[in-house]
Amino acid sequence: AGIGKCVALDLARRNARTILACRNQERGQVAVEEIRAATGNPAVLLRLLDTSSLASVRAFAQAVLQEEKRLDVLVNNAGLTGLPFTITPEELEKTFATNYLGPFLLTNLLLG
Repeated sequence: AGIGKCVALDLARRNARTILACRNQERGQVAVEEIRAATGNPAVLLRLLDTSSLASVRAFAQAVLQEEKRLDVLVNNAGLTGLPFTITPEELEKTFATNYLGPFLLTNLLLG
């Protein structure tokens, strides 16, 4: 939803192979289908990613590096705000992990 979906829609309109990295399978799949229908681009894919989990970030990055020949653009758009103080299973504060640590780790892992 929001800015991330708009960016993905624009990239798909430019005929780019576009990977939506989403926390929620159902919402992500709906977005993929809407973007494919709006653009006619079948190369819009869904991959699950929770940037609050460093294990999820590592698994996602490993899969992208194995499956994709190259990565031209990375848009880090995940973000949370206004949540009660929560600690992740990895003992990180959830908002900080989601908004900063996860995207930082993802970018560095994908740099190669």
